[in-house]
Amino acid sequence: MAGEANDIVAPRGKLTRGALTGWAVLIYFFLFAPIVLLILFSFNANQYGTLPITGWTTHWYKDAFNDYQIQDAVKTTLSVALEVTIISTVAGTAAAFPLVRSNLPFRSGIRAALTLPIMLPGLLIGVSLLTFFTSTLHQQLSNQTAVIGQAVYTTPFVILVVAARLEGFDRSLERAASDLGANAWRRLRYVTLPLIGPAIFAGALFAFTLSLDEFVITLFLIGGGNTLPIYIYTQVKFGITPEVNAIATMLIAASLTISIIAFALPSAVRAARRRRRHTVPAIEASTP
Repeated sequence: MAGEANDIVAPRGKLTRGALTGWAVLIYFFLFAPIVLLILFSFNANQYGTLPITGWTTHWYKDAFNDYQIQDAVKTTLSVALEVTIISTVAGTAAAFPLVRSNLPFRSGIRAALTLPIMLPGLLIGVSLLTFFTSTLHQQLSNQTAVIGQAVYTTPFVILVVAARLEGFDRSLERAASDLGANAWRRLRYVTLPLIGPAIFAGALFAFTLSLDEFVITLFLIGGGNTLPIYIYTQVKFGITPEVNAIATMLIAASLTISIIAFALPSAVRAARRRRRHTVPAIEASTP
């Protein structure tokens, strides 16, 4: 009887697994097929940037690099992203320490409030900051107002990454350094920051990546400036061109590279430390 039941269940299980696998393949195809097509079209010799593929060329990348509007947009994008990264990294790291180590009342509520911009639509952040800068402060919109707006959105990501590392931090290392005579500044410089450095660097990379791709908040706050996402949007309104496909491909490649580094760096650092911990005793044992 048991064998007959297994014979009945096995085909059903295989059918279910096959159906779920097929559904997963369809979902991934739906998500990634447009990106793959965009990359293919950026190398398509067809001047309209669409099907059919008439040949392969890198001509559109050369045109994109030689366009002064694109060059200006790239410079603005990188300038804003660097400023946002510095502000978010410093502010997010400083905010993570009291969230994890202090005895603040309603600490969970404070953490939820600090990370609220992640849950808010970019449209609301852009409109509220636009009203604040123009109606309340009477400030002219510029790259700096865009930096502030983006920093409001990216700083919570740095807080979450650094706070997660601090929660797993071994405080006995700081106590040992204190017993050896290190003051608060030396403990921070030589013990705490080196150990949480990979998390700070990962948070900075997240902030930089988010700033590169940010469109909605930037559109409301940058005034007459132009970043790559905004440039792509203005060009797409008149039709998708091969140059736009090339720019979008480069933007995807930059974002993926930075994201991979952000995810891989902490693991690589931990692996290097494990190897160093195993290597040093072996060298000492082999030394006469």
